[in-house]
This record gives sequence, C-alpha cells and structure tokens, in this order.
Amino acid sequence: MAKDIITRFLIWRLKHISTKNFMLILSGVIGILTGLASVMLKVSVHSIQHWLIEGFQIEYANFFFILYPLIGIFLTYVVGKYIVNDYGGHGIPEILYNISKKKSLIPRVKMYSRVFTSCLTVGLGGSVGLEAPIVVTGSAIGSNSGLLMHLNAKKRNILIGCGAAGGISAIFGSPIGGVIFAIEVILMEVNTGAFIPLLIASVLGSLTTMVLIGNDPIFSFNLSGEFIAAHTPYYLVLGVLTGLVSVYFIKAVLRTENLLEKQSNPWLKILIGGAVLGLIIFFFPPIYGEGYNTLNSLILGDPAVLLNRSPFFSEINNTYFILFYLLMIIFAKPIAAALTIGSGGSGGIFAPSLYVGGITGFLFAFANNFFGIYIPIPVAHFTLVAMCGVMSGVQHAPLSAIFLIAEVTGGYELFVPLMLVSAISLATTNYFDKNSLYKNQLLEQGKHIPETKDEEVLGLIDIRRIMEKDLLPIHPDAVLKDLCGLVKLSNRNIFPVVDEKGNLNGIITLDDIRDIMFDREKQNEVQISKLMHSPPDTIQPSESMREVMDKFERSGAWNLPVVDNGIYLGFISKSRIFNAYRTRLIRQQRE
Repeated sequence: MAKDIITRFLIWRLKHISTKNFMLILSGVIGILTGLASVMLKVSVHSIQHWLIEGFQIEYANFFFILYPLIGIFLTYVVGKYIVNDYGGHGIPEILYNISKKKSLIPRVKMYSRVFTSCLTVGLGGSVGLEAPIVVTGSAIGSNSGLLMHLNAKKRNILIGCGAAGGISAIFGSPIGGVIFAIEVILMEVNTGAFIPLLIASVLGSLTTMVLIGNDPIFSFNLSGEFIAAHTPYYLVLGVLTGLVSVYFIKAVLRTENLLEKQSNPWLKILIGGAVLGLIIFFFPPIYGEGYNTLNSLILGDPAVLLNRSPFFSEINNTYFILFYLLMIIFAKPIAAALTIGSGGSGGIFAPSLYVGGITGFLFAFANNFFGIYIPIPVAHFTLVAMCGVMSGVQHAPLSAIFLIAEVTGGYELFVPLMLVSAISLATTNYFDKNSLYKNQLLEQGKHIPETKDEEVLGLIDIRRIMEKDLLPIHPDAVLKDLCGLVKLSNRNIFPVVDEKGNLNGIITLDDIRDIMFDREKQNEVQISKLMHSPPDTIQPSESMREVMDKFERSGAWNLPVVDNGIYLGFISKSRIFNAYRTRLIRQQRE
C-alpha cells in the first residue's frame, strides 16, 4: 500500500514538479525533520540531567557523578547493540566515508538511533557533545529521503549536506554556521544549485527549534567593546597556542581510543572506560556532560565557581591553584571525550573542542591579567576567539569555526581576531598533522576519503578491471632465442619474467635486447635471468588508485606490474588509467 502511494506520488511529481524545484521542497522538509530531532534530543538530555541532580545537595551529588557516566555508556551500548542495532563511534567520519565510497547511502537506522543513544550518553554525563549525533541524524534523513524519492547519488549528496546544515543550525541556532559547516566538512564540492537547498534546510532547522523551545543561546557572552589593534600580538600568540592545543587534542583522542580498542571484550571495555571517566569527573566535575554551563560561568568572571562541585577543592580560593586546575582540565577533557566514545558511548568531539578552546582562551587572558603582563585584555573576547581556534585546528574547518562562533555569540565585531586566530591555529596544526581528527580516525581504520573531485573519480576505478593481461611471460631459465620468438607474437614491448610458481622475477623490455636480439650466437647462449631487471615499482591489487598514481609519479614509469604476494597478475598502464578516468568522469556528469 505504502509503495503504491509513493509510486503514484513520484509519477505525479515527475509530471508537475521539476527536479530542481523538488530539491528545494525536499531540503525544507529535511530541515524541519532535523530540527524536530534536534529539539527531541536537547529536551531529553536536559530533562535527564535535571532529574538526576534534582533535590541533591551538590557536594553529595558529585559522588553520583562517578557512576552516572558508566551507567550511561552501559545503557547506550545495550540500546545500540540489542535494540536499534547501531552503536559506538563518532558518526561524522562514517558519514564522510559513506559519501565517498558508498554512493551517499546511509543506513536508515541512523535517522533515529543516534538520538536515543546520545541522549543516554550525554544525559548521564558522558563528556561529549550532541552536535555530531544530530549531524548524523540529519544526514541520514537526507540520504534516505533522496533514496525514497529515487534521486541519484549526486542529489543524495546535496540532501545529506542539507541534513548536516539543518542539524548544526538547529543545535546552535546558527543558520550561516550550519551552511558553512556542510560545505566545508561534509560536502566535497558545492555549486550554486546546491547552495540554495542548504540555505533552506539550515534556516528551517533553526526556525523549528526557535518555534518549539525558543531562542535560548548556548553561550551567554557579554561582549563589551570592539577589537583593539593593540591586542593583535596577544591574538597571534593565542593562535599558536590554540594550534598546539588542537594537536594535543587530536593525539590524545586517537591514542586513548586506540588503547580502548585493544580490549576485545566490549563489557570490560565499558567497565574500564566508564570507571576511568568517572574518576576523572570526580576530580574535575566541570568535565561532566557537554560543559557549556562551565564556559558561561567563567565568562561571568569568577573562575572559582569551577571548584564548587569538587569534594576536595571547594574551599580553596587560591588563584594559582585555579590556574593549575584549568590547565589540568584542558589536558583531561580530550581524554574524557575519547573514553566516553571509545568505551561504547555515543556523541561527538564538536562540543569538547569548543570547551577546551574556551578554557584555553580564558586561562590565557586571565593569567595575563592576573600577572599584569603588558596590558589587560578582555577575558570574554579571548575565550570566544580561542574556541574558534581550537575548533578550526581539530576539525580543519576554519570558516565553520569563524561563522559559527560569531553567529552564536553575536561577536561579529571580532571577525578580525577570529579570522587571524583561526588561520594561525590551522597553520600550526598542519605543521604537525595534515589531517583533521575525522580523517585521522578513518585512516586508522584503513579508510581513505578523497580530498578532490579527481581523487573521488580515481577512487572508483578498480585495479583488477583495468589490469592488462596480454603481456607474454617468459621463464627465467629460457634463452634469448625464446624471447625473440615471443617478440614476433606480441605487440607489446614489455615481457614479464615469471617462474613455474607464477612469481614475478623481473621484466625485460625491447630496449634491453635491441642490440643483441639478432646475434645468433647470443640467442642460444644468453639466459633470460641475465637480461632481466627489477621493475621500477610494483602494485598490489588491494592498493588505492591514489597509491598507484603516487607510484607512477615516483618511478616515472608508464607501465607497472601487479603482483599479489609475489605472484604475477598483469600490468597497469597510465593510458588505461586515463581512459578509465575519462569514462568515469563522463558517467558522473551524465548522472
């Protein structure tokens, strides 16, 4: 029945609505649906957090914070594995891989699974954010909407971007930031036709949230004054500092997750990760949950509020200790985020990167003002700009960071320092690591996503399909006369030397024998093993086309042999790659 209705609708749509206009309508629907999912997620998380601490005296509630994250991760794993069949992981790297390698097809379960699992994880104190789960949810809604409407991969790709833009816009109330994020992080390329659907989805995602739960800003920055040119040296230093913090953030997350990955028993992994996370939160309560309330408290100018929930340090009001405490939070937060996700929780590093950036900026400005270094600087401004710097460095998304932070906080007058710190932070991060955290996570899984359209098309070429097998092999114990016989039969100028077991021993080209091939005496005396030489390089059938092209570039060769554990399979030529590339490119343009 449902299929019949959809079929009739599709027939009607083809007759009355152009694909271009239908994409605009569909992008609006995706924006609204993603906004609804965002509202559901935010309300659920905040309700759980309020219920857990309601009626507790804060000094006693802190002891419960040790257990809450562990319980949340456990429930997340159970629900994810046994109910919705989708658990663990950051989410955004999977979306990037699905776009690149799976024709923009995202499993249907992700349209709702991350809403449930991240609600449990973050609601019970997991030290991650809600942004990645809602991006996954919106992207899945976009992909499956396109699949349901029989749209091709190119159109589905745009709808995935619409879902991501709507998600970020709905969570932060940032329509421009949502569009930029979709363009910079999710989509590989965007033309004018794709830009308009992104705008529609982003605006409607934000409007849905505003209508249902109001326009309550995440951050309560009280920005007074404008950018002062005399503060530029401070911003330069802050850019380098946030870049270094970004490098630490990436390394800490990857190494912590790798350590957890070594534990094959999922239940033991939950116990270890949850227990260590609870212990960290016990000593550093501000790490509990997303942490946005902590940033808002700091902006009010009283960092001592961070110690109020600590059973050990609540009575301490020493500025030196507070500075040290903030520094320890910067080191601990990435580890806590990695423990949350790596042990089975659901969430993303979007919020933790903003949190660490905010703490870094606050610590930098507060320490400068406390020690009286040069001139006083505005704490709120540097907290805001440092959030932009760390987000830019961790996600390699400078434009997203600039517009998102400016839009959320109303700090448009700080565009100059936002741009400056974002650029320096990214340059500093790139000096140590060329890849964002998302790409590093994919590379650790043995997955590579293309950075350009050329790489994407090359990635679609299968080595085995373009491999040439018409080259005539010769045994290493044969003599030159045997090879001359093959020359008469072959129209190729390369001859692989292959033994009886199929192993490639070397190659011979016509240039190698041109001077002696007509010498009758040498034809009977010279063995092939004396004439052969090693190829400039070899190709494994499992290698990507990017690796293959790198080998052609390094070796300067036009033809390279394909071997599998030493066994000769065939040859790859540049001309065949170019022909396959041209065919794939034409096919994509037609789609």
